[in-house]
Amino acid sequence: MALIEMDSLTKVFKKDFSKKKVLALNSLTLQVQEGEVFGFLGPNGAGKSTTIKLLLNLIRPTSGNLSIDGKNVADKTVRGMIGYLPENPYFYDHLSAEEPLWFGGKSCNLDNTAIRQRTTTLLTDLDLIDAMKRPLRSYSKGMVQRAGLALALIHDPKILILDEPMSGLDPMGRKKVFELILTLKKEGKTVFFSSHILHD
Repeated sequence: MALIEMDSLTKVFKKDFSKKKVLALNSLTLQVQEGEVFGFLGPNGAGKSTTIKLLLNLIRPTSGNLSIDGKNVADKTVRGMIGYLPENPYFYDHLSAEEPLWFGGKSCNLDNTAIRQRTTTLLTDLDLIDAMKRPLRSYSKGMVQRAGLALALIHDPKILILDEPMSGLDPMGRKKVFELILTLKKEGKTVFFSSHILHD
């Protein structure tokens, strides 16, 4: 059985104050196997972010079926299996990089020692350890993106869902993220990432 399964997944949005409907996703069927790095490629407006929002149970499909590890995505036990990085992560800019990680770790019921260890490991791997106490307002866009990736990984999720993870990264930042994705694959993690860049 595939870890992520979509069967004839369709999403239609209704425009505000009108009867016009927009077909955002049309009968998408795909499977992602456990331990796979799956690149979800398509041009802007193709429905990539809509699909990710459906996976995260932030919106509901108009029709079709969607499951993660054999469970409906609305099942609360599915949430703890997933780490998510939006295309444009947002943080309160007066916080340091370690503070959102602390909050994320506590939200996932990690103990203080585990949070400290994971924070140090992740920020080292993502080349942010020297800047971890600086306010996020002093970070470049690429640094904020990497801090968001660290937050997505703080609870050591089974599945990582990344929406345009290379957005705003310089060549060195892209290399770091690619290396991290390959490391996660070696650890048996499943990575689902969207991109409109064929090279990615």
